[in-house]
Amino acid sequence: MTTDHEAVESVPFALGVFATGDGAGFTGLVRGERVRDVSALGSVNELLADWDASFAALRRLAGNDSADWHDLAALDVRCPVEPRQILQAGANYRKHVVDIVMAERRADLSTTGHNSDTPEDEVRAWAENMMDERVRSGSPYVFNGLAGALTGPYDEIVLPERGTKHDWELELALVIGKTARHLTRENALEHVAGYTICNDLTTRSLVYRNDLKAIGTDWFAAKNAPTFLPTGPYLVPAAFVGDPATLRITLKHNGTVRQDESSADMLFNVPALLEYITSVTELRPGDLVLTGSPAGNGAHWGVFLEEGDVLESEITGLGMQRNRCTYRARVDRVRKEKESS
Repeated sequence: MTTDHEAVESVPFALGVFATGDGAGFTGLVRGERVRDVSALGSVNELLADWDASFAALRRLAGNDSADWHDLAALDVRCPVEPRQILQAGANYRKHVVDIVMAERRADLSTTGHNSDTPEDEVRAWAENMMDERVRSGSPYVFNGLAGALTGPYDEIVLPERGTKHDWELELALVIGKTARHLTRENALEHVAGYTICNDLTTRSLVYRNDLKAIGTDWFAAKNAPTFLPTGPYLVPAAFVGDPATLRITLKHNGTVRQDESSADMLFNVPALLEYITSVTELRPGDLVLTGSPAGNGAHWGVFLEEGDVLESEITGLGMQRNRCTYRARVDRVRKEKESS
């Protein structure tokens, strides 16, 4: 969408949604620690609707030091996207899938016939071979998410009362900048406007339905609670990100590193995911595609989210999220019950 020559000449910038205090949000161009209001050009989705022209206009504005700029630290940073569709890839990191298979073996919960009596090295070799064959002859596993789960990069995560074992899954997400149908791996990246960070939280106890075992996973119930998809802080144009297969994905839980992996560990990389998704449906500007989570979620560590926990999430060149977890909904309900008694 942008030539290498144009990218080199550009002053690097990002795009986001910001507010002063409790004011209405505005579209902002981010350069370092400063933000310029570019709402006159339109909302983020309006800019994405003609991304090539918008990128050129934003690039010119980014180089204008004489304009009025806000101090980033003084602004409320909001979710930078409003997608029409959210497509999510599951089981898309090699080490993550191996960890899942090994955990099921240890707990005698395997659906593949490998229990705790099966030698560990045999199960690991089986899992590696299974993934090699999946890449050769299989396809990505993709499901839908809901925009109602989106929240900002520094907002609180409200842990729902429904279900237990609330878990993190940090993911690289891409934002579509051109209508896309029947893409190939060769042209897929031309349709990506930029990248952002998503933490695709999951309530593990709701993943499988005991009443519908044959159907399998219930991602609707497990992943779509309000605030369960912290996104941002920014949309970083693809021209400034480079190869999406070379990014570091790192998550800290209460200061302890839990996820630390390269996006190179994806089974199906960004072009392969887009090729598959657009063989099924049409992507449009503003749509969000999550690429899967690397190893190291709470289920692996046997640690899940509780009141007061803090998640710090970072992907190379895309910024950082910081979210505190709370059972505020429960606290508010108890307080109201006390006040009415």
